[in-house]
Order: sequence, then C-alpha cells, then structure tokens
Amino acid sequence: MKRTAIVLLAVLVMQGVLTGCSIARHGSENSGLSTNEKDISSNREDEGDSSETGACTEADFAVSAEEMFTNRDYEIGYSENDCIRIELHGNTAAASDNSVKIDGSMITITKDASYIISGKLDDGTVTVNVSDTAKIQIVLDGADITSTSSAPLYVLEADKVFLTTAPDSVNVLSSGEQFIAVDENNIDAAIFSKQDLTLNGLGSLTVNAPAGHGIVSKDDLVITSGAYTINAASHGLDANDSVCIVNAEITVTAGKDGIHAENKEDASKGFVYIAGGNIKIEAEGDGISSGAFMQLENGSIDILAGGGYKNGTSQSSDGWGRYMGGKDSFGGGRPPQAPTSTEDDSSTSMKGIKSGTGMLISNGVFVIDAADDALHSNTDLVVNGGAFSIASGDDAIHAEEKLDVAAGTIEVSACYEGLEALHIQVSGGSITLTATDDGLNAAGGNDESGSAGGRDGMFGGGRGGMGGWGSSGSNGSILISGGTLYINSSGDGIDANGTLEITGGHTTVVGPVQGDTATLDYDKTAAITGGTFIGTGSTMMAQTFSDSAQGVIAVNAGSRAAGTPITLSDKDGNVLITRTPELPFAVLILSSPSLVKGEAYTLTVGEQSAQVTAD
Repeated sequence: MKRTAIVLLAVLVMQGVLTGCSIARHGSENSGLSTNEKDISSNREDEGDSSETGACTEADFAVSAEEMFTNRDYEIGYSENDCIRIELHGNTAAASDNSVKIDGSMITITKDASYIISGKLDDGTVTVNVSDTAKIQIVLDGADITSTSSAPLYVLEADKVFLTTAPDSVNVLSSGEQFIAVDENNIDAAIFSKQDLTLNGLGSLTVNAPAGHGIVSKDDLVITSGAYTINAASHGLDANDSVCIVNAEITVTAGKDGIHAENKEDASKGFVYIAGGNIKIEAEGDGISSGAFMQLENGSIDILAGGGYKNGTSQSSDGWGRYMGGKDSFGGGRPPQAPTSTEDDSSTSMKGIKSGTGMLISNGVFVIDAADDALHSNTDLVVNGGAFSIASGDDAIHAEEKLDVAAGTIEVSACYEGLEALHIQVSGGSITLTATDDGLNAAGGNDESGSAGGRDGMFGGGRGGMGGWGSSGSNGSILISGGTLYINSSGDGIDANGTLEITGGHTTVVGPVQGDTATLDYDKTAAITGGTFIGTGSTMMAQTFSDSAQGVIAVNAGSRAAGTPITLSDKDGNVLITRTPELPFAVLILSSPSLVKGEAYTLTVGEQSAQVTAD
C-alpha cells in the first residue's frame, strides 16, 4: 500500500459557505486558489473413459456439463432381476452368485455385473476387484457397513464404478479410528476408489470417517444425484483428477477441506466443476479447493471455513500509518499490535473457495464465511454471474493476477480488503462491500500461503505487512467500465498500485477521516472518462483524478459528521448528484457525465452551500 501525500490548498472561509479548496491532481504542481483452456480433454466418455486432461489457461474456461458428465453418470435405473444380490448379516454375508467371494465379513466383487447390497455388516469391507475395462453398478438399498480398520467400500480394480442409492433408501458407510494396510495402496477413506467413481441415486448416503477422508477417488469423482452427509476428520470429498457435481444434496463436515481435488504429479489435473446442486460445507480448512482450475456454473453453496471471518486475524486500518516516530496522529503512543493466534499451524489454508490456476463463476447462490479469503485464485478469477453473501477474515475476492467481475450481485458484510488482484476489472454487476482496509486494491505479491486464523504473515514481512508498503511495485491496474459499486472502507476506498481508469458504471466510496487513508490512492494515473463517481473520506492523503474527460469536483468540505447530506445541482437547480455518507468525511470527489469542465455548480453539504467549478 503506497502513500503519496498531496498538498491541500489554502482555504477561503466565508460565513455560510463551504470550506472550499481543490485537491491537487497527483503529480501536479498546482498551487493556485480554487473553489472547485478449451483444451481440456473430456474424460467423460460413455465408452473408453479417459482420464487425460490438458493444461488449463483462461481460454480453457467455460466447459459444459455435456463435456463433464456422461449419460451413464446420470443413469440411476436398474433391473432387480438382472442384479446380483448381496445380503449382509452382521459378521458375514450371502450372495446370489458365486462370483461374489465371501470370507467372513470380507466380501469381494469379481464379476462385471450390477449388484444390490442391503443389510448390516458390523466390521468388514466390500472390495471391487474386476477387470480394468468393467463398468459396474452397485446399488445400496438399506446398506449399513462399518469397518474399524479399513474402508467399508474399496474399489481396487475396475474401469468405473457407479454407486447408486435406491429410491428412499437410507445407507451408512463408516470407517474407524485407524486404517491398517491390506495391500500397497494407502487406504485412508470410508469410500476409497483407485478408479473413476460416480455417485447417484434417489436415496441417502451417510459417510462417517473419524480418521482420514470421507470419499476418495484416485481418478475422477462424479456426483449427479442423491443426498449425502459426509463427516470426515480430513477432507470430505477428495479426488486426484477431478470432482464434478450436479443435482445432488451434499452436506460436509470436514477436519480439513470440504471438497478437495489435487494431482501432485500432474498440475493440469485436480480440477473442480460444479454445475448445480445444494452443497453445505463446514470445514476447518478450505471449503472447496482445487489444485488446477475451478468452474462453478450453478447451484447453491454454503460454506463455513476455518471457523468464519471472526476467526481471522485481520486488523482494522484505524492504526495503519498512524504510528510515526513513537507518536500517532491522534495523540496516542501505541503502535499497531500484532494479532495473536491460538494456533501455530501457519500452513493451514482457511479459504472459502480456492483454485490453483483459474476460476470461473457463471451463476449460483453463494454464502461464504471464511477466516481467510472467501474466493481465491492463484492466477485469474472471473465472476460472470451469481449471488454472493460474503464475510471474510481476509480478502473477499482475491486473484494473484487478473480479477474480472462482469455480472452478479456481490454483498460483502465483512472483510479485510474487498477485491484484490494485480489487475482488477469491473464491467458489470452490483458490488456492495464493507472493508476494514482497502475496498479495491490492485497489488502484486503472492497470497498463496495459508492462514493461521486468517491474515497470514501480516506482521512478519508477508503481503501487506508492516514495513512492506510499496513492495508490490506500481504495475497494477484497476478498470471500472460498468456495474454498481458501493465501497465502505476503513482504509483506502480504491488503492491502485499503478493505474486507475473509470469509463462507466456507478461508483460510491465512503471512507474514514482518520488514519493514513484516502478515497483514491494511486501511483501513476487516475483517469475518469465516463460513469459516476461519488467519493468521501479523509484529507490526510487525499488525491483526485489526474485526468478526466468529464467534469470533476474535488473539495475540502471541512469536518462533517456521518449522515450529512450532499447535493450537487446545476445552474437551473437540477439535482445531478445526491448522497448521504454513512461515515464522517472532509473530502468530496464528485464526477459524472453530466458535469462539464469549466461550468459552475452549486454544492450543498448539510445546510451550507457554495458555488464550485468543475475541473
């Protein structure tokens, strides 16, 4: 966060008239008086499924459900007469075909066929070990399987397994407090599949994993229907290559991530695609995490990550920049104090939704309460629609490279910084946010590390840390070309470590009067050529636009209380701009296409009025 102070000009004070002065344009010497990857290979083929995927770039976004799900992924029907039945009886089982091998409570499926499993198994495992070309269906119809030392369901070999819950059936699969190796595979989940796994059906399935993960697929994990409750000590849903969800009811309680996809050997894999469904996640780690890209196309997603924003360590900007030479500007002598954390695991990531490469959100309803960033991409992030209710202990929306908001309704009730990326573009949608630091921040620097309760490394030389201001350089940019933005910030309203350009839309900034803050804060240039801008805040580090194609009015109105109305009218008395800031203010910055450079206007603040000229 860089700081470039400007000179506030001398003030002409008259009874009943505003304290009027221009805010010098950044970099000027004005000192006169004034009163004015579509290469993602589909691994969803009905015949000969392939798990190969290509590398993801921003151009690879916008895959479709037709590419990601096969017809058979949706198929929940089965013929009972054609299925092999497996009846569970406590410590053993019985089967209608001798291809099912039963050794006490150890049951092995060896034939390419369809199966119906019902009954209760107290301590045992159902293992699938068929040919690597077989696509088999297992129907759970009132099945309750517990394994105290391994996975209740273990898919060792197959091409693909379809796990279907029978209509209205209630099914439970539970692992124990430990996993004892039975072969060379590291079985660590209640449902553990070495192969592609699809879950669907019209019943319910509860998965309990007091140790390890809930459901693991070492290839692709697909869920297309059914109701699922997953309780896991580690990840709830975990896959190496992908997690793809549509039309399912999923509730996850996880000791680590709620949904996790990552391939440590192939960075192009490990993606998440959600096309619909109702998903509720309470995770001690990330809500949804992908090592590669993520696409969220629709559905309802409710996430509580890391205990929520109140568990974050972010601090208010009230103390930023105020401690200089042992004395803060309000007479105090105490420097900002580092937050304390009850945990010592700085590697734990507690983000709401996180992607390793790109993220595209097209639609859906999102309720996210996260100790760390609510939405986070290690590269680009695009929001093309959706309704968001966000509370974050760190950034509401963060992208390491580009952040593009084109549509959607984003409401941020709490965050450290609102939108942060090296390059931010807002071309549409509605954004309402309250931030304890900057509202919009164009800044470089990697924010990939996890958070011990939220603001990782803030006081230890990390991103935005004390003594680190200016370290991000001045190559960032913010472009606002459309949409409606309301920013209530305790730090800078818009902080461009580089350039700011406003060409359209309606932007309102309500900033504080205390601390080292500004309504606009930029390093290079700030141009407005279209749209409406209404900004209030502090005079301490005030800047106005450095270039404009329309009229701009920037004045020091003196100290004004919150709730003081502002009205700007033309010479005919037509009201052009009106606003009642929710915070105290001194600086006013107003611009709209209706303002013409060189023309006079009447500015009324509270009960006082003055003639001002647009620059």
